[in-house]
Amino acid sequence: MDIREAVEADAGRLAALTDAPRDVMRNLVHDRTVRVAETDDEIVGFVSYDAREQTVHVTQLEGDTDTFQRLLAEPVGFAEAEGMAVELLAPDDEEHVQAAAREAGFENVGSGPRFEGKSTTRYRQE
Repeated sequence: MDIREAVEADAGRLAALTDAPRDVMRNLVHDRTVRVAETDDEIVGFVSYDAREQTVHVTQLEGDTDTFQRLLAEPVGFAEAEGMAVELLAPDDEEHVQAAAREAGFENVGSGPRFEGKSTTRYRQE
């Protein structure tokens, strides 16, 4: 598996992974840092994140759960290099994302905001 920076041409595959419109994913590639996981030249997952106020915020983690640890290493590595913390909001109904956060060393720091009517849990790594 290879991890690389996403490019605009990846928007179609990112859209397929998320059921989001292609234009939304194209904007994501332009507006955030996005890393994709590839196996045999096929994108199997991605992570997007941005940095503000001394914290790297993971904004999306999608794809094959086997790739989550490698993908989460990207924002964590960036945060470590910059002396920043990392936060991830995991939907409460997505245990696989919460498990990946815990396995990557994130700690549950309480409830997060609701997104599309769903409650979330905030995970943080200093």
